[in-house]
Amino acid sequence: NLGGETRSLLAVARDGKFYGYLLLSDTLRPSAKETVAALKTMGLEVVLVSGDRRPAVENAAKEAGVETFYAEVLPEDKARIIRQLQSSGKKTAMVGDGFNDAPALSAADIGIAFASGADIAVEAADITLMFQDIKAVSKAIVLSRAMRKTVRQNLFWAFIYNALLIPAAAGAFYPW
Repeated sequence: NLGGETRSLLAVARDGKFYGYLLLSDTLRPSAKETVAALKTMGLEVVLVSGDRRPAVENAAKEAGVETFYAEVLPEDKARIIRQLQSSGKKTAMVGDGFNDAPALSAADIGIAFASGADIAVEAADITLMFQDIKAVSKAIVLSRAMRKTVRQNLFWAFIYNALLIPAAAGAFYPW
């Protein structure tokens, strides 16, 4: 075992001569665990969907505190998973930054990409985060919820104004 199943082995050779190997692995973003906890506190279900090998995805999910995960998923299958979640009545948000994430970003109710990601992912997303920190995802959700509350309040008061005060003002100009 050269580093566990969560790492990928890359052999290095030139002109048929073996020179060595490299062990490659992705590392969890520093604030991933904290962000997952914050999203769960908001009442959101977090699902990890990745094209990486199952052992690596399972390890990342466990480390981040994600119970539901999908591994070895092709780009079109990521979008299919999003549509399955939607067909079960769930609203979906997809966070991604790679070329392979673009179909799922487009399929999700809200696509969130990092500005430093692939151009096609940024183009497919509804929201582009300017910072590379994953914590920006939970901050964006908090901000969008606050904005939605403000818009609803404004619509309520506009309706009250239009329903009560405009007819009253019009009556003031009516010649009795």
